[in-house]
Parts: sequence; structure tokens; C-alpha cells
Amino acid sequence: MTHTKAQPADSPRRPEGAPPSANGRPASTRRFESADLFAGTDEVFIQHRGREYRLRITQNGKLILNA
Repeated sequence: MTHTKAQPADSPRRPEGAPPSANGRPASTRRFESADLFAGTDEVFIQHRGREYRLRITQNGKLILNA
């Protein structure tokens, strides 16, 4: 029986053969600070494949994404 080491839930997956970047994430991964993304507001709208999504910060400081 072969055992494989499970990746942590927050560990990014990369395509087979894709080289990792310096920080271990796939080179195509981008990171945004929420303060930069929201720029002083508590909600932003994101266009994805012809649909609009609303990303907002709750009163408890959590993020909620709705279609």
C-alpha cells in the first residue's frame, strides 16, 4: 500500500510540472491586502465570467462573497 503525504488545507496546488515561486506558491498566484482591495470601503464588486460578485467585510471583520 502506498501512502502519500496530505497537503495542508491552505496549501496551494500547482499544475504538474509547474515550478514553485520563491515563496512556495505557484508563480501565477497573486496576493492582495484587503485594505488595498477595499480602499476604505466595506464592499467591492468583482466581475467573473460575465457575473458580478459582491465581496464585503462584515461587522466582525470577516469576508463574505455573494453572487
